[in-house]
Amino acid sequence: MPNDNLKSYLQLHLIVFIWGFTAILGALISLDALPLVWFRMSLAVVFIALYVYFKKIPLRIPLRTVVGLLIAGLVIALHWLTFFMAIKVSNVSVTLACISTGAFFTALLEPLFYKKKVIWYEVLFGVIVVIGLGIIFKVETKYIEGIALALTSAFLSASFSIINGTFAKTYNPSLISFYEIAGGVLFLSIFLLCTGGFSADFFTLTASDWGWLLLLSSICTAYAFIGSVKVMKFISPYTVMLTINLEPVYGITLAVLFFPGKEKMSFEFYIGALVILSTVIMNVIIKNYKKKAVA
Repeated sequence: MPNDNLKSYLQLHLIVFIWGFTAILGALISLDALPLVWFRMSLAVVFIALYVYFKKIPLRIPLRTVVGLLIAGLVIALHWLTFFMAIKVSNVSVTLACISTGAFFTALLEPLFYKKKVIWYEVLFGVIVVIGLGIIFKVETKYIEGIALALTSAFLSASFSIINGTFAKTYNPSLISFYEIAGGVLFLSIFLLCTGGFSADFFTLTASDWGWLLLLSSICTAYAFIGSVKVMKFISPYTVMLTINLEPVYGITLAVLFFPGKEKMSFEFYIGALVILSTVIMNVIIKNYKKKAVA
């Protein structure tokens, strides 16, 4: 079990790094947020379906569970939609830094879903993350719309993490990912059909957009999504969300490399990022100490 936990932590950090690169792809792809998310999820569900087929993973589960997974798919679709909308109206740095508030939302939501006591240091770390965020955005008032969208995305991400925690301990990660991504595609397709969103222009993409979308849907979605569900068998939803706070650190560093003229990090960013990073380290230290004390 300790080895499983260590492997899960390492895999989680790799996945978070990949998610940091996802924001870069969102800026590189010329599509608006809605078609971007629809293509991302549609291509990803094909990749996951192929994986499920070759691995011979049975898809038969109770209907009630299928409905729950489809609804979870709607939540993750809305999370990605608001995430990419935030990038389009602001920038990568603003969006990723706001996503770090997901740990604070999770600390509040997890006791409600799992009917357990509020853990004082989880709330404290969540507050510290918000302080780090406040430091980063002290002079970024011009991105109000992007901040609002990114905070909404963070709340949806926290909600999804909580919902997924109930499924991850029972069902195969690939099966969960297939139904959830398929659910996202289903709900977005219904919306596009009802609003006349599907048109010839909708399916007209440049070669570079297709290339970035394939990378986004395969590595950054299919692999990362299955992997993130798998690690939740060994790591709590709160720890997952808190580790995701490294996403802005990875993503904004990559943004400076890809868009040096547009993405500039101030001294305040480094302070804020350090505050966020410290909560991740302290959370792991405290949880490991408590496990050893119990053992």
